[in-house]
Amino acid sequence: MSDYKYLLLERDLPKSWYNVIPDLPAPLAPPLNPATGQPADPASLEAIFPHALIEQEVSGAPSVPIPEPVLDVLRLWRPTPLHRAYRLEKALGTPAKIFYKNEGVSPAGSHKPNTSVPQAYYNRQAGMKRLATETGAGQWGSALALACQIFGMECMVYMVKCSYFQKPHRRTMMECWGAKCIPSPSDQTQAGRKVLADDPECPGSLGIAISEAVEDAATHKDTNYSLGSVLNHVLLHQTVIGQEALAQLKLADAFPDIVVGCCGGGSNFAGLAFPFVPLKASGKKIRLIAVEPTACPTMTKGLYAYDFGDKSGMTPLLKMDTLGHDFIPAGIHAGGLRYHGMAPLVSLLHREGVIEAISYPQLECFEAAITFARAEGIIVAPETSHAVACVLDEARKAKEEGKEKTILFNLSGHGHFDMAAYEKYLAGELTDYEYPQEKIKEALAHLPKA
Repeated sequence: MSDYKYLLLERDLPKSWYNVIPDLPAPLAPPLNPATGQPADPASLEAIFPHALIEQEVSGAPSVPIPEPVLDVLRLWRPTPLHRAYRLEKALGTPAKIFYKNEGVSPAGSHKPNTSVPQAYYNRQAGMKRLATETGAGQWGSALALACQIFGMECMVYMVKCSYFQKPHRRTMMECWGAKCIPSPSDQTQAGRKVLADDPECPGSLGIAISEAVEDAATHKDTNYSLGSVLNHVLLHQTVIGQEALAQLKLADAFPDIVVGCCGGGSNFAGLAFPFVPLKASGKKIRLIAVEPTACPTMTKGLYAYDFGDKSGMTPLLKMDTLGHDFIPAGIHAGGLRYHGMAPLVSLLHREGVIEAISYPQLECFEAAITFARAEGIIVAPETSHAVACVLDEARKAKEEGKEKTILFNLSGHGHFDMAAYEKYLAGELTDYEYPQEKIKEALAHLPKA
């Protein structure tokens, strides 16, 4: 009988994070101080981040050791299994071999605790008592709530309003772990009140929620800000995924022709794909595909430019693929992919041709998720369904071409708290949304001058 799962022992958990920065094909543009237009002083970030994370943000070391207290927590669910999708392959009649890394086995149900745990640890070591953050679909908020509970900290979560009401059980998860969660925009911050004054019915965005969380951290001495994607240190922490996958693929005597991940801010895609970047640079023929929604086409329709990471312009300017910090996406159910910008590291690799970007509409993604669930048994998160849609396309192309390809993708989270979305899809009540080019132009017109 063939192996369905490839498992590593706890002692095989990576002891360091892989840093892609030394392997970049071009220099990474520095963050800029919006007031001066000059490179931001890392010390200026100490108002909202601990020194250890700032060091990781700017580190040029090829690897960063993982502290033992962090490893001790990660061992609760890591290493995660690598699955061979035999039943899906059979259902598609494809010669392709399909593997997926199952990050849905974490306590929070996604890849997000891979970075929430070290972030909470470093902040606790720095004497912080409280963390403030934003969340879209709630995966990040629940992951940080879990990590704060483990390290004895308070957690304040500003959840994008449309997702707050779409996914109430994510909020309940956060509350079970002791966090406080409120819909954003809120009346608790100046940033939130300003948005509500302009548009009382605003559905919210990650950019707005970030503004609220950053303001919260900046105005409370015992509080720091914590981010679930985009920044260099967040993507660094996620590379345990790809490192484990490489070891597991050796057990399977396989190597991928194609690596796929959904992409909102870039963390789960980077976590799987980044450890393959030096292998591609050394001559391995491998495609790294980032998949985003047509409703928020950051890489496929955005501009590579300096922009704020938040709506109110409180953050340093980052050079990234962006739709403009004023961009308010449609309320699609893949709330974790509704961000106006892409991680600078992912953006640079995209612009240098190391990775590819593609977008899919909501209905095709749900259709793909149903196909996957009926073959493999796992109901994936709406975010993950974007990766699945791409995998199905690539597997069908392999069938048409009669080629044996090996495809690896990141199953970044399960969809157990997304049943309302699946219910609407099965009832025929969901619609597709492609963001109009004129709206994108309007948002891009407000980019800061840098």
